[in-house]
Amino acid sequence: MPGFIKPQLATLKPKAPKGEQWLHEIKFDGYRIQIHINSGRKKVFTRNGLDWTKRFSAIAGALDIRGQAIIDGEVVVTHEGRTNFSELQAELAAGRQGRLVYYAFDLLWRNGDMRRLPQIERKQALLDLLGENDIELPILYSEHLTGDGQEMFWHSAKPRQAGGQGAGLHGEGRDGMVPHGIQRNSQAT
Repeated sequence: MPGFIKPQLATLKPKAPKGEQWLHEIKFDGYRIQIHINSGRKKVFTRNGLDWTKRFSAIAGALDIRGQAIIDGEVVVTHEGRTNFSELQAELAAGRQGRLVYYAFDLLWRNGDMRRLPQIERKQALLDLLGENDIELPILYSEHLTGDGQEMFWHSAKPRQAGGQGAGLHGEGRDGMVPHGIQRNSQAT
């Protein structure tokens, strides 16, 4: 099983791509982490490869999965109905983990490298893995939407104005095309 895997990051674009071949996820306001599971032993890495297992021990402990897995996702704290990075930092500074939630959005390794598979297949494998192992809070599967990026961006900005979750939108082609990311204050037409 490999060590830390450098995460694939979205490239900021002024517009979301057009076309129905795109898979989109809400961009949460939190810390991107990978959780490595190897025969019951767990390690948590930040997006820069720092070992934060102790800081996120409650989240790692909730992933009671046999075998090997590397799960990519985002740790958040929800405040007044949406993710809040300042609240997350305050919880970590105080050494508290009770409000932390991990949105799992990709399965990079499951008893072998899965990164060559299309993202939609990895997401289904992740959903199956979490379900088969009865994984519950503080772990949540991060849902996705498929379709035209311009329309998805418009819908992602609309719930935010009404108290929704997202800080933006990021997506990847269902067949593994280059990821993109746009923020709420970007122009979308």
